[in-house]
Amino acid sequence: MDTTTPLADQLGNLHIRELTPLQSPRDLKAQLPLSQAAAHTVAAARAQIRRILRGDDARLMVVIGPCSIHDPEAALDYARRLYRLRNELDDRLMIIMRAYLEKPRTTIGWRGLINDPHLDGSFDMSAGLAIARRLLIAINELGLPIATEMLDPISPQYLDDQISLATIGARTAEAQTHRALASGVSMPVGFKNGTDGSVQVAINGCITAAGSHSFLGIDDDGRSAVVKTTGNPDSFVILRGGRGGPNYGSEHVAEALRQIGAAGLHQAVMVDCSHANTGGDFRLQEGVWGNVLGQAIDRPGAIVGLMVESNLHEGKQQLSADRGALRYGVSLTDGCIGWEQTERMLRAAHAQLG
Repeated sequence: MDTTTPLADQLGNLHIRELTPLQSPRDLKAQLPLSQAAAHTVAAARAQIRRILRGDDARLMVVIGPCSIHDPEAALDYARRLYRLRNELDDRLMIIMRAYLEKPRTTIGWRGLINDPHLDGSFDMSAGLAIARRLLIAINELGLPIATEMLDPISPQYLDDQISLATIGARTAEAQTHRALASGVSMPVGFKNGTDGSVQVAINGCITAAGSHSFLGIDDDGRSAVVKTTGNPDSFVILRGGRGGPNYGSEHVAEALRQIGAAGLHQAVMVDCSHANTGGDFRLQEGVWGNVLGQAIDRPGAIVGLMVESNLHEGKQQLSADRGALRYGVSLTDGCIGWEQTERMLRAAHAQLG
């Protein structure tokens, strides 16, 4: 033991390399303010999503886009294409761009645009938050609403005014921190079933999020604060499969709806066409899509939405030291379907729903 340093100074931060201060949410929002056009997109989309969840809007929600965003230019390219389709298909499909900026990892790996925006392990999160906010503003200004996963309990303070739909992932749906966070955010929230396939985990998340909570967070000035929430009534279950296999089949959907109803919640689910519902094979997403779309047509209102991992080009690539070797519009995380297949699926769904 070091006898020259006071014992109290040897007890804390033993494994901390560095603490880097962040600017406050208020300062970042002042530097990158929400425009009227972007605010209109967010407000209108949140209202539309709530109506769909309550059965007052018969359109099918479609959350579609990259597994994760690592290249803002490619993401905006994708958003422009998706916006044009949204305008064309909006009478039957409510299209929301999947814009995931933080990624949970089973072990280690690149953790998303906010965490490591330069893709080099520098973890310049100040830049990551600014890059993310600038991108989300641009997408919303197009008129295209955004869905993202709430992973870190601090980052929503910087980006919450840009998000129309939040999700809580399978790894965090059981976490008290994320359930309390969901109770305070200003948009509808979808809870994915647990990694073991348990739908009850997501149901419990919805029930918990509807209640009021108090938890540690930050205020708009970046100061530590006790956050006290009113509860969020707009949460729902997302089926994404589990270790036991897929759960998108009609029997799985019926059982999930039964459990949801037994818990006193509105009987509605979204189905994730990726993840364990395809065994991690992005090429199987269209098959899941077609199956669930048929169910949605047969049972209007029970299936409120579908989620698909899609990018400009199909597949995925590894992050290497040579950043110039990265292929444009190809995922760094889960494999995605490409744009041509995306457009075909959306147009076919619109025709089937007619």
